[in-house]
Amino acid sequence: MSQEDTNQRIAYFRKLAETGMEKAARGVTRWLDGRLKEIEEGHLVGEFVVRDDMVNPMNVLHGGAAAMIMDEMMGLMVYLLGFPNAHTSVNLNCDFLHPAPVGSVLTATADVIRKGKNIVHCECRIEDSEGRLIAKAASNLIITPVPIDLPGQKIHSA
Repeated sequence: MSQEDTNQRIAYFRKLAETGMEKAARGVTRWLDGRLKEIEEGHLVGEFVVRDDMVNPMNVLHGGAAAMIMDEMMGLMVYLLGFPNAHTSVNLNCDFLHPAPVGSVLTATADVIRKGKNIVHCECRIEDSEGRLIAKAASNLIITPVPIDLPGQKIHSA
């Protein structure tokens, strides 16, 4: 049995990856305009292009935009683990290591380091097309008591 047979969320996002996230994404996820490249349980790879509206006054990727990319990647990855309840970030520890100018193609790779019953510890790395480490982050995400529906449906209150 494949992952797609056992995890409907992975199957759903693999279909979306072919056409782009704009059909499922809302808010900041849509604004980031990333493309998912690898979708596995506990591992997610996405590609992002640095746009003019993502840079700081020095004309390189703003630290807040880099943090947003990493937070979104880790959050989506935890969603793909299939927990029946929603999750949220408890913390986000970021290191910004190299600049990425407008037009840079970035690869963000998120991995689950430890999956607990209530807390999932994740890490994410952003590299440019030359393999330079632009930023990295670690985060703990907590599983909340709020039930979550299947992909494409609304999250509802308990």
